[in-house]
Amino acid sequence: MPTRLRARYNPPMRIGRLHIPLPARKETTAWALVALAAHTAWGSYPVLARYLQRVSGLPSLSILFFGNLLLLGPLLAYTLRQHGRAFLSNRLLWTFSLVVVLRAITNLLAVRYTLAVYVQLITLMTPLVVVALSALLLKERAPQGTGPALALSLTGAALTLGGNLSQGSFASLSADDWLGLTLASASTLFLALYMILVRRSAHRRVPGDALLTTQVMAVVLTSGAASLLLGEDLGRWLALRTSDWLVFVAYTGGVLAGANVGQIAAIRRLGAPTVSSLLPWRLVSTLAFAALLLGERLTSPLQIGGALLVLGSLSWYLWRTARAVPAPAVGEF
Repeated sequence: MPTRLRARYNPPMRIGRLHIPLPARKETTAWALVALAAHTAWGSYPVLARYLQRVSGLPSLSILFFGNLLLLGPLLAYTLRQHGRAFLSNRLLWTFSLVVVLRAITNLLAVRYTLAVYVQLITLMTPLVVVALSALLLKERAPQGTGPALALSLTGAALTLGGNLSQGSFASLSADDWLGLTLASASTLFLALYMILVRRSAHRRVPGDALLTTQVMAVVLTSGAASLLLGEDLGRWLALRTSDWLVFVAYTGGVLAGANVGQIAAIRRLGAPTVSSLLPWRLVSTLAFAALLLGERLTSPLQIGGALLVLGSLSWYLWRTARAVPAPAVGEF
C-alpha cells in the first residue's frame, strides 16, 4: 500500500500584518539570518557608543536618555494596548529594570574610557560568568567543558588586551583603559545577574514586551535625571554634523530598536540555544565596525591570535553546551 505523506505545517514569517509562508528549511534559514543580523548590530554597539562619546563629543548619559526616549513612546503604546496598565505596578519588572539601568550606564561609560573591542571581549564572557555565578551562589552544576573554555577565553582576552590597538604595539594599558575595563567588568556582572534573575523567574511568565518597555522606561527616567543632576552640556547636540546624526540613528534604530526586536523574534522562532550559539559573532562585528569608524585595528600577531582563541573557545563551548548555557537577554542595553 502506498504510504500517505502528511504535510508539515510551518507557521509563516510575520512582518507587521504581512504573512509570508515559508518552507521549514527556508524559514529556519531566514530566522537564523535575523539572529545573525541582531548579533551584528549588538557587535556594533560599543563602537557606535564610543564614537558618539569620543568623536561626536556627546555627554554619556544624554545619549542613553535621548536614544531610549525615542523608543519609549511606540513601546509604551503597544504594551498598554496588549496588557493594559497592570504591568506598570509589577515589582518584579522594576527589579529587573534596576539591574538593567546599572548595566546600561556602566556599559556605555566603559567605551568612553577604553577601546570598543576591549569592552566586547569582556562582555562575551557573560555566559561563562552566569555559569560560574550559578555554580557559586546557587550550587548548580556547571556544564562539562566550562573550565577549559573559561581558561582559553581569558588567555585569549589577555593576549588581546596586552597590545594597543590604535598603535599596534604591545604596550601597557593606560589608567583610562583600566577604568574602562573595570566598568566593563561591572557591566558584565550586572548582565549576568539579570540573566540569572530572568531565568529563575521564568515560571512567572513575564511578557517580553512588558519587560522591555519597563526597562526602557527605567533607563529614560534614570539617565535623564542623572544627566540633569550632573549638569551635562546638552548644547553639544546642537553642534552635531550629519555623520554624527547618522551614527546616532544607527545606535537608536539599528541597535536599541532593531537588535532587540530581532533578537527576541529569533529566540521565539529558533529557540534560545540556537540564538545564543551565535554570540561570538559579535566580536567579529565589533572589530569590523571599529576599523571602519574609529580606525582601531588588530595588528599585533598576539592580538590576532588572542581574538581567534576567544572566538574558537567560546564558539566550541556554546555549540557543545547549547541547552545548558543561558541565552542572550531579553532587552539588552
